Amino acid sequence: MNPWRGLKGLPREMWVLVSATFVNRAGTMVLPFLVLYLTRTLHVSGGKAALALTTYGVAALMAMPAAGWLADHAGPLTVMRGSLFCTGALLLMYPLAQRFGSILAITFLFAILNESVRPSSLALVSDLVEPGRRKSAFALSRLAVNLGMSIGPAIGGVLAAYSFRWLFWADGITSVLGGAVLSLAWPKNTRVRAGEAQWDDAGDLGREIEAEAPRLLSTAHPAAELRAFRNPRMLYFLAALIPVQLVFFQFTSTLPLFLVRHLGMPEAIYGTIFTFNTLLIVALEVPLNTAMENWPHGWSLGLGALLYAIGFGSYALVTRTAGVYAAVTIWTFGEMVLMPASSAYAAEIAPKERRGEYMGLYTMSFSVAFATGPWMGAAALERWGAEAVWGAAFLFGTVSAILMSRIGRKA
Repeated sequence: MNPWRGLKGLPREMWVLVSATFVNRAGTMVLPFLVLYLTRTLHVSGGKAALALTTYGVAALMAMPAAGWLADHAGPLTVMRGSLFCTGALLLMYPLAQRFGSILAITFLFAILNESVRPSSLALVSDLVEPGRRKSAFALSRLAVNLGMSIGPAIGGVLAAYSFRWLFWADGITSVLGGAVLSLAWPKNTRVRAGEAQWDDAGDLGREIEAEAPRLLSTAHPAAELRAFRNPRMLYFLAALIPVQLVFFQFTSTLPLFLVRHLGMPEAIYGTIFTFNTLLIVALEVPLNTAMENWPHGWSLGLGALLYAIGFGSYALVTRTAGVYAAVTIWTFGEMVLMPASSAYAAEIAPKERRGEYMGLYTMSFSVAFATGPWMGAAALERWGAEAVWGAAFLFGTVSAILMSRIGRKA
């Protein structure tokens, strides 16, 4: 049996989108090297360089819901194309900024344009693929992202040895090329607008109405007008998701500190975790989600959160390298299950006319967790020690798993 069979029959537009995503992500170089560029080339202090990253994060939080709203009104394909072209043009001009004030301003604009791609891309996948195949489609989209991200920073390291300015040119050119792929390779007779699906979902709509009839009859607004921040199902989903998101982002802060300072391992061990994580995702995520296509949302979401809890919680017992990689394997399976399943669920509960808005709120939750999780974990590690941090990670992940498992059981 072919484990990749779930990709057969996906619309051509989906493959064009995946190709554009890969081209764009393969040029991701500026953000990973931004601090080094500011400190080494422009001789900015470390504190000011970190402030530039904070500026990027704040702008990203603002951009995602706004980009989702714009995708609903102008169409996700239009927003994604515009974001890629404008990001490319801005990156080509970025090295012209020399004063710190202008650097912060252009970084703020860069974040708004660059991060607008994410909710638009998720909304576009939701429009192109029928509900029963969305897990595989989102897994394929993540495959393109991970393959690209495994290439971009590596090439960026080589280019930086010659000049950091090459990073901006390469990143900008690949952004423009990604937009060109969406423009030139997109089938001419296909139009995807907000709320316009390419498949017949009458059966799914009927089941949704049947399940939601009591609630819908009790509200004064039709389902198509239900705003994301007023939808109890969406708010419950985000409340269940954020604890495990906080756990996941310990990967970027607490985990390297734990490995190097507490276990005395070399920094190279932490570096290889990125490669190991990416290899597992590339090899297994699409087949895994193909096999789980018919699972109820509560099962997939609950299992993914539980694997995160076990994977990160097991670091409390780890003392050797083998244990580190065993834990990485467990929480990487959690990532491969939870991420496509959460995107698919957000797409399912969103009215067609508001998919961009829902995806904007969904992606914003990741930015909130990224902005708070690493700081919380690192501070807790310093104050209370590793056992407390990883015990809390297990608890947070388990809470998410319990809450997620109840999704779909009640209207």
